[in-house]
Amino acid sequence: MSVTLDLSRMAPQADAPKPLINLSGLTRPQMVAALTESGVVEHGKAKMRATQIFRWVHHRGITDFAQMSDVAKETRARLADSFTIARPEVVERQVSKDGTRKWLIRMAPGIEVETVYIPSVGRVGALCVSSQVGCTLNCSFCHTGTQALVRNLTAAEIVAQVQIAKDDLGEWPSDKDDRLLSNIVFMGMGEPLYNMGQVADAIEIISDNEGIAISRRRITVSTSGVVPQLEALGEKTQAMLAISLHATNDALRDVLVPLNKKYPLNQLMAGIRAYPGLSNARRVTFEYVMLKGVNDSPDEARALVKLIKGIPAKVNLIPFNPWPGTDYQCSDWAAIETFAAILNRAGYSSPIRTPRGRDILAACGQLKSESEKVRASAMRKLSMAAMAGVLDEDEDEAAA
Repeated sequence: MSVTLDLSRMAPQADAPKPLINLSGLTRPQMVAALTESGVVEHGKAKMRATQIFRWVHHRGITDFAQMSDVAKETRARLADSFTIARPEVVERQVSKDGTRKWLIRMAPGIEVETVYIPSVGRVGALCVSSQVGCTLNCSFCHTGTQALVRNLTAAEIVAQVQIAKDDLGEWPSDKDDRLLSNIVFMGMGEPLYNMGQVADAIEIISDNEGIAISRRRITVSTSGVVPQLEALGEKTQAMLAISLHATNDALRDVLVPLNKKYPLNQLMAGIRAYPGLSNARRVTFEYVMLKGVNDSPDEARALVKLIKGIPAKVNLIPFNPWPGTDYQCSDWAAIETFAAILNRAGYSSPIRTPRGRDILAACGQLKSESEKVRASAMRKLSMAAMAGVLDEDEDEAAA
């Protein structure tokens, strides 16, 4: 005997609610378009309304449409039905004895990132933000680089890292005279140039004078050398450029930074020389991690001088921070000082980066996100490198 199941009387399932658009991740032109397309604001008033909302979100730091006192109540209600300006959840907050702050931020289920604020960097303090969850580069000296790529962060998720730092630092409104956050560095997890569109939008939002208003000359993007995207980075963002270099020849850099196999040094250096806006006032920063017996000899220092000859540049020397399982060791202090002296005599500023936040596991390159089961779900904990010493004093004066 066969049985036929009659489904005709079953109540239809309700469609899943449409996710709210996060206005925090929209540039002002994008916000105008979103407001118009949603029907919340009529076309003729969209530009004016977008400027109002933008200032409330990015200048005042508010997280609730109801607080927008110069917007009609009916409009506020319609905005809340279609959009959000809420912050992601701060899962954990830590403060180092040296003043470094670290936040573990849950962007979405299973998507958690760490953001680090480093005081006394740049003008007064720098925020190190991530552009991806995980990384594809597998740099052999970097613990964070061993985390598999999960996904790109959205512009809203990048901007949220800045907003959360400003919340904790008491940085609202954004035009405070005694601000503690002056610089943004894209030196956390991920390769920013593999997420160019979202990074560029985030920089436009962060630098907009109607909002957070951090100058593009105080925003630095660090790349391991995605050469085809260098020109676009300069043209779209006008950000300061940093290069994760670490070696002066292809054979060694192929090991330390495997991306070099795709874009070797001759291509990378040509791309850097052509970077839009590069000048003595807008120098490129070369990042160079000091590895004992690997890349720290006087001969390597002289080779570095030859490699970057003619490029307006500074070199940040980064003492290696060991992590479990690595075979690398930090160079002896005397070797680092000798290396720096050779660069200085050649006319290149070469500050030795002081490790920050070691006691809260926020030092450069030490950390890696781990996967663990929580309520039967894989919750990825992202850790990233907190990068200090981005701007030296003369660059900071030029950026003022």
